[in-house]
Amino acid sequence: MAPDEPADRHRATAAALLPLLGGAGNVLSVTNCMTRLRLELRDRALVRDAELRALPGVLGVVEDGSSYQVVLGPGTVARVAPELARLAATVPGPGEEPTPGTTAPVTAAALAERGAALRTARKARNATPVKLLLRRIAAVFVPLIPALIGCGIVAGLAGLLANLGWLPALAPGLAAVASGFMSLIAVFVGYNAAKEFGGTPVLGGAVAAIVVYPGVDRVHVLGERLSPGQGGVLGALAAAVLAAYVERWCRSRVPEALDVLVTPTLTVLLAGFVTLYGLMFVAGEVSTAIGHLADRLLGEGGAAAGFVLGGLFLPLVMLGLHQALIPIHTTLIQQQSHTVLLPILAMAGAGQVGAALAVYARLPRNGSVRGTIRSALPAGLLGIGEPLIYGVSLPLGRPFVTACVGGAFGGGFVGLLNQWGHVVGSTAIGPSGWALFPLLKGSHGLGPAAAVYGTGLLVGYAAGFAVTYFFGFGKGRVAELNAPKAAPPSQGVPPSAYSVQEN
Repeated sequence: MAPDEPADRHRATAAALLPLLGGAGNVLSVTNCMTRLRLELRDRALVRDAELRALPGVLGVVEDGSSYQVVLGPGTVARVAPELARLAATVPGPGEEPTPGTTAPVTAAALAERGAALRTARKARNATPVKLLLRRIAAVFVPLIPALIGCGIVAGLAGLLANLGWLPALAPGLAAVASGFMSLIAVFVGYNAAKEFGGTPVLGGAVAAIVVYPGVDRVHVLGERLSPGQGGVLGALAAAVLAAYVERWCRSRVPEALDVLVTPTLTVLLAGFVTLYGLMFVAGEVSTAIGHLADRLLGEGGAAAGFVLGGLFLPLVMLGLHQALIPIHTTLIQQQSHTVLLPILAMAGAGQVGAALAVYARLPRNGSVRGTIRSALPAGLLGIGEPLIYGVSLPLGRPFVTACVGGAFGGGFVGLLNQWGHVVGSTAIGPSGWALFPLLKGSHGLGPAAAVYGTGLLVGYAAGFAVTYFFGFGKGRVAELNAPKAAPPSQGVPPSAYSVQEN
């Protein structure tokens, strides 16, 4: 029975989630990204929030517009999602009304309420046209992350075997498996972009496919010959968005009797020609500039650039501006087979972990906060930082700032080693923390890359801990948080008791 236990556990999780979400009748759709269930609900009021957040295995809850999201973590979410979808399609909804949830111990509840208030205020600030556009662009790339991770790990395995001289006959097969998706990533970007911006997905993919078509090398623009792949994912994104707008314009003007013939033809023709004679050239220049800028930034800036990037990433997440980095990461991976930015930005999570450990050490009599940290720490080490951020550091105030300082020192260390010639990059986006190790790629091989990245994490942990321990609390704040009214450790609230938000 042992092989079936994980499957049974995931089915049990789905079965436990469904009634807390209001029953099958309240769940309209179930999808998932790398760490979250993304749910469309009929009636938000039917969700039993307190019980849902306290459910074992739930790392947090996200409310983002019309989407209700449950954070389960990588791996788990991909297995729970189909089980929940199956149950939602077959089990009748109970029509239960929300039931009062349990209350957290006083100190934890206060932090959770403050985290919720900060989350609400940030959501209001982030509802700007630019940030909403960044969200839509992020939605284009997020579904591609599993393939990027899988192909990235295979590419790392192929490189490792090649460096060791093992199984040379297997190298071409591994290269094909690792590179096939990347050679056609423009098509997938186009498909998702058209879908996100209101067009027909396959038409977006058809126009984006022009970017990687080998025959474009016979087309000349401004006296220069185009090359297959010129413009990369940025060109594909622009082409598909243009195709979506052209298609919508055509559908509003073409008679219904001719729509099936005229609209697809005009969409592909007009958007395709603009892509060939404009977008590919412009996007190619932008993509090249991004690659040169990243190389120059870390090659010359070194520790200073890493310090700034590592220290500002958490605030960028808070402002919703980190989503602009997703196409940049993808462009670097397509150009150079890795992104040098992600290992540095991952140091922000290390600073967060170090800060949480310092809070744990400074509050020996606060059972609720220490319970939250104990439960959230494993996820934080794997790069899932929302429970620590919204349940501990951000509501406390200063520990969030000191966590940023810890990330800055970790980023500065990795940036300095990059400047000294030990370039460390990631072959995919998505994972962070310890989960990033299988995706590392370095100028001197996997071993040195892992050593640099691992030492950077240790620097981030240590700096985040030290700065938070000595400067993370104002005068009298430690005594206040260590007050006897705090609940004992056995009554601690897991990180799932806190709703989280990520843009």
